[in-house]
Amino acid sequence: MAKQGKGRRMAAPIVITVLFLLYCLGYALACWLIPGMPLVLRLIFGVVPLALAGVLIFVLVERIKEIRSGEEDDLSQY
Repeated sequence: MAKQGKGRRMAAPIVITVLFLLYCLGYALACWLIPGMPLVLRLIFGVVPLALAGVLIFVLVERIKEIRSGEEDDLSQY
């Protein structure tokens, strides 16, 4: 029963991350497909969402580790 509780706690961060990743990747793709946009702007508007996607994945992995270790209250560390 405890594993089911942890699974439920992991569901929300995973769903939110997947949705935001889809948004970031769609935004980056849309920036690349705009005709007439200079390459510099394509790089800026395309790379920033991809960098955010990388940070999102890192934060998700850290959150999953935190949930699996049983540490729920982050404020208790301070």
